[in-house]
Amino acid sequence: MQVSRQKHSFIKRITVRPRPGKPTQGLLVADGVVFPCALGRGGITANKREGDGGTPLGPMRLLSGYLRDNRFARRSRLPLAPITADLGWCEVPDDRNYNRPVRIPYGASHECMRRDDTLYDACIVLDWNIRPRKRGRGSAIFFHLARPGFTPTQGCVAVTHAVMARLLPRLSRDTVLEVRRG
Repeated sequence: MQVSRQKHSFIKRITVRPRPGKPTQGLLVADGVVFPCALGRGGITANKREGDGGTPLGPMRLLSGYLRDNRFARRSRLPLAPITADLGWCEVPDDRNYNRPVRIPYGASHECMRRDDTLYDACIVLDWNIRPRKRGRGSAIFFHLARPGFTPTQGCVAVTHAVMARLLPRLSRDTVLEVRRG
């Protein structure tokens, strides 16, 4: 009897395309299975700028992730850290810690990673504008949880809790999330 390895294999590529007629929503494909996702309020953009709300076009590696409390199993090949009350992410292009995690309180504008909602209960850091970092090219581009109805993100890719729970154990630093136009 042949046992399928696909169920436990790691995902190498995740493809995201816009949903026809809805530029702020997308279709995410992982190992041939299609899932709905939310995209940035600016749709998909090839010229990402800080604050434009666009989801960057192109391939992005999954680097690491953050999980809140015990809301997800910690099984993953990705390095995962807990989301603590003092975890933030700097979003000021002129700051030396732009597009990096910071400890809050922090002097420059930052995003609090331990949100009041559930969006970052599982938050995967994508390598957009990490190395090299370019001022103003966009920060905090994550793969995280979607709001009900897949309302737009600020430029991230977001899926339901159930989809993230299904994908997380199969993600690794070798996984590439590629955003395409069509």
